[in-house]
Amino acid sequence: MKSLLAGALAVLVLAVPAAPAAADDLVLNWPALLPGLTEGYEPSSENDCKAGRIKCVDAVIREMDRRFEPLAEACDHDALFALLYLRVTETYRAQVGAPGDFFADEAFVNHEDAVFARLYFDAQDAYAKGQATPRAWQIAFDAARDRAVSGLGNLLLGVNAHVNRDLPYVLAAIGLVARDGSSRKPDHDKVNEILFDAYGPAIDEGAARLDPSVGSEYPHPVFATLGYNSGMAAIQGWREAAWRYAERLVTAPDEAARARVAREIEDYAAGQAELIRAGTAYGPLESSDARDAHCAAHHG
Repeated sequence: MKSLLAGALAVLVLAVPAAPAAADDLVLNWPALLPGLTEGYEPSSENDCKAGRIKCVDAVIREMDRRFEPLAEACDHDALFALLYLRVTETYRAQVGAPGDFFADEAFVNHEDAVFARLYFDAQDAYAKGQATPRAWQIAFDAARDRAVSGLGNLLLGVNAHVNRDLPYVLAAIGLVARDGSSRKPDHDKVNEILFDAYGPAIDEGAARLDPSVGSEYPHPVFATLGYNSGMAAIQGWREAAWRYAERLVTAPDEAARARVAREIEDYAAGQAELIRAGTAYGPLESSDARDAHCAAHHG
């Protein structure tokens, strides 16, 4: 799967977005889990997430786990991405909880972790209630509901929606520059190291519990390593593009210009989602039966 991930992402990073459409509602709302959380980072706040305390990351993990378990129990095809995101966040928690300074501003990245997760939770909740959902997430959730794409497709659709669609808005909302005037880009890039460490084990676990097709074996370990490295480099490319879109949102001269950038973000993420869905759809003689049977026996 990792070599397939590399090839798919390498193409998608260069793909052309779908035709323009109206931007979605960008209001961010996560009152159920962390009342009072806003995009603003305030180290002295009593709110753990506004202040960026480690307790906030723990709360995010608990909420992710609460949402993942019923998905796994039902062998919902959304479970693969939910597991990946949960394990990535746990890997991040282990890194920031260890001695040593990994990030220049760890508390700020903790705050970002919560705001970023909130957009995923919001998309899940809106879709479940039949409410308007960002197009990239709508395509991802529809594909899972319809059991229409492979496990690789579910993973890519989730990563695409969260990175290409959600991340630019999060970065623009929380701020690209620290209070001393320094760029927060180095910490943004350091997250790539955590993703590199977390994705492999998380995908292997997903193969064991949910869908063995995402953990297919390789003819030689060298090719496996090269494929994984290429795939992660492509994801880093998506994260770089998200930062650049955030810069454009922040520096837009007026609301009309900002809305045009937002439309580009929505269209690009939705266009990538359409390509992923088309490229990973089950064929006429294929189905998810084997995957679902494996999950029923091994999801726990």
